[in-house]
Amino acid sequence: MTTISVIVGSTREGRFSETPARWILQHLKKRDGLHARLLDLRDYPMPFFDQPLPPAMPGRPAFQHEVVQKWTAAIAQSDGFVFVTPEYNYGTSAVLKNALDWVYPEWNRKAVGFVSYGSAMGARAVQQLRETAIELQLAPIRSSVHIPVATLWAHFQGGDVEAGLAELEAPAKALIDDLLWWTAALKSARAKRA
Repeated sequence: MTTISVIVGSTREGRFSETPARWILQHLKKRDGLHARLLDLRDYPMPFFDQPLPPAMPGRPAFQHEVVQKWTAAIAQSDGFVFVTPEYNYGTSAVLKNALDWVYPEWNRKAVGFVSYGSAMGARAVQQLRETAIELQLAPIRSSVHIPVATLWAHFQGGDVEAGLAELEAPAKALIDDLLWWTAALKSARAKRA
């Protein structure tokens, strides 16, 4: 079975990211032959990366931090990903970038899609994440979901967030269709190479 992990890219109090993460997760769960799950960075409180050797170093011993080991195992068990990211100051959150930086081979040759929000609907955060994903040998797909600022404001003002997300059904479908196509292709290629 194929496993897609939706990563909640914010840990701050009052965060919005959990809502679109659960929304895209529900869309994924409607697909056959798929195990979709949420990976909430609140459940993986990793320190900022401070190791003497980078994760990409061949032959590097496993990192000893227990939460990092748990996080690395969760990434290894995943066939593809959806990153749900805020945009903070033209980029993604520090906690998401740090979570990416702790892992390397477990990300390799897997597809990733993006759901974003914030200034410019999170497009600048996604652009930075695409570059980081390529360096991690992830395959970022073209389709993404950019949540309008009005929907984000509804979260802060007690408005109808669900109505705003419902308007994004078409881009959500496109994202999932593309993600599952690339995930299947890359999973097959990884199996042939193994």
